[in-house]
Amino acid sequence: MENLWAPWRIDYILGPKPDECVFCLPDHTDEDRERLVLYRGENNFVIMNKFPYNNGHLMVTPYRHVMNLYELTPEESHESIELMSLCSEILTKHFNCEGINIGLNMGEAAGAGIREHLHFHLVPRWNGDSSFMAVFSETRVIPEHLLASYDKLKPYFTQSSRT
Repeated sequence: MENLWAPWRIDYILGPKPDECVFCLPDHTDEDRERLVLYRGENNFVIMNKFPYNNGHLMVTPYRHVMNLYELTPEESHESIELMSLCSEILTKHFNCEGINIGLNMGEAAGAGIREHLHFHLVPRWNGDSSFMAVFSETRVIPEHLLASYDKLKPYFTQSSRT
């Protein structure tokens, strides 16, 4: 038997499970690094996925606790698209990904893990990133610790303009 190490998962396995929605943020920013919040906009924020499909897996989420795309205000919709564009640029230019899967799972039947709070996924992709692991053992290899990825990405979200 071969071992695949994912040390960050022990925090989730042994840690307390939140009673509240993981996407409903407090007004203060004290927990942003712990929560992996990279950017707070006016209507939406950018957060890293704690259980990523790939290195650098980001999510764009409205602050408002809504389930459906059609519930977003025009301002929330507009800013979410702007943030997805910004995330795409940052992942492409600074994370050197060769492609990005962008998606929304609206509702449990569509595969939404947290269906009560709408969120858009941005999953960076590289040619050959799944290799044999996903095919033979239904396993994904995430080569970098989440906080290391967070620390690499955070500066690009604190700059006032695109670089």
